[in-house]
Amino acid sequence: MDQALVGMCVNERRFVTIPPKLAYGSEGVAGMIPPDSVLHFDVLLVDLWSPEDQVQIHTYFKPASCPRTVQVSDFVRYHCNGTFLDGTLFDSSHNRMKTYDTYVGIGWLIPGMDAGLLGMCVGERRVITIPPFLAYGEAGDGKDIPGQASLVFDVLLLDLHNPKDSISVENQVVPEGCERRSRSGDFMRYHYNGTLLDGSPFDSSYRRNRTFDTYVGQGYVIPGMDQGLLGMCIGERRRIVVPPHLGYGEEGRGNIPGSAVLVFDVQVVDFHNPSDSVNITSHYRPPDCSVRSQKGDFLKYHYNASLLDGTLLASTWNLGKTHNVVLGFGQVVLGVDMGLREMCVGERRTVVIPPHLGYGEAGVEIALVSWKNWLLHGAVAAGHLAVCPDPSAAPSPCCCLDLRSAGFRGGAGQRRAGVRHRAAGAGGRAARGLHVRVDRRGVPQPLRGDRQGRRRGRPPGGVLRVHPRPGGQRQREAGSRI
Repeated sequence: MDQALVGMCVNERRFVTIPPKLAYGSEGVAGMIPPDSVLHFDVLLVDLWSPEDQVQIHTYFKPASCPRTVQVSDFVRYHCNGTFLDGTLFDSSHNRMKTYDTYVGIGWLIPGMDAGLLGMCVGERRVITIPPFLAYGEAGDGKDIPGQASLVFDVLLLDLHNPKDSISVENQVVPEGCERRSRSGDFMRYHYNGTLLDGSPFDSSYRRNRTFDTYVGQGYVIPGMDQGLLGMCIGERRRIVVPPHLGYGEEGRGNIPGSAVLVFDVQVVDFHNPSDSVNITSHYRPPDCSVRSQKGDFLKYHYNASLLDGTLLASTWNLGKTHNVVLGFGQVVLGVDMGLREMCVGERRTVVIPPHLGYGEAGVEIALVSWKNWLLHGAVAAGHLAVCPDPSAAPSPCCCLDLRSAGFRGGAGQRRAGVRHRAAGAGGRAARGLHVRVDRRGVPQPLRGDRQGRRRGRPPGGVLRVHPRPGGQRQREAGSRI
């Protein structure tokens, strides 16, 4: 039999015939083998090893990029199929649908596995063959593995980290002209793709078509992201690698397994601080800038409204008409109202409005606005009324409000308010015009509806001309009645 087994391979099968002189000879074995018996053996080799054997490693796939390999004291997550040398399966993490998670090189594994995992890359596949004296030895494991069994593990490494790891920032793309970087206490809006270290996705704000909005450095997100989002510019892209002790720990969350390293590919859309005010940058101011906008003034202006990342939200140029407001009376959000103050006609400026001075958490997310002021009218005195049927007859062009352009329309308020207004034309005939009331804030109020105006021969819109009041007294055109 010694001669017959030499040269055999595992899983090889041989039929061996042994003459008596090479077997039990003339003595035989009492009760079993008679003397001078020829013996026949059907042999299948299941396992073999030598005391000089070491762990054998065969790598059959290795990723092109391998920035880090397994070292002593690293924590790893891997899948494996465990078989004997003949291919008989005794264990599989794939069947359990759960990775094997352990420290390497500190005695948590059998010696052969400790040695076999060293130097692996995430995503690498290798076969590790371990002799019994580096596995479970003569006794086996008492369950599935017999004594003196060589073991074969087909391993796929999914994850590795070290308890001493901190976050790492990779693949930074920083836009030019970064005037400010994020700091603790800022409120940030960003997009991200979240994956495990092997590339398996677990979350994406892009798929939800909505940014992730949170405070930075205040504990609203996992500690690793709190750190990784600091020092970023608007429009910056970066990859943040978060070890599990700065992520979701040993328990994991949802479809994130326990002890998983997390990879976030982040793009910052915008950020602000709750203490921020409106930021104004003037790009052009005409030489003659003696008259500047203030509360109560009527403004006609053009603007482009965009997010801080440049995404255009609205444009009056695209609409082909100006936006018209009276300053200081809530016709626009507070940040816009502040941004339009102290402007000259023809001035261009960029106004950055934080959300708490814009549309807040639930409104339109306008963060950056570029304004050009086209027309400025002085404040209108409370109760001051005048009608100019003929726009060319305006005594002061800067005090002419185009109500049709401003969106003002008549209503039933004229009759209720007891206000009547007629302007006499040539020959004493009453001229046709729009009847308008001005409240205490200087805001023109609707009086007569379009339909009513048409029935009486009045145009649905008109021109209101407001005259100054020297000495605080009303001043009217000749022939007009209020």
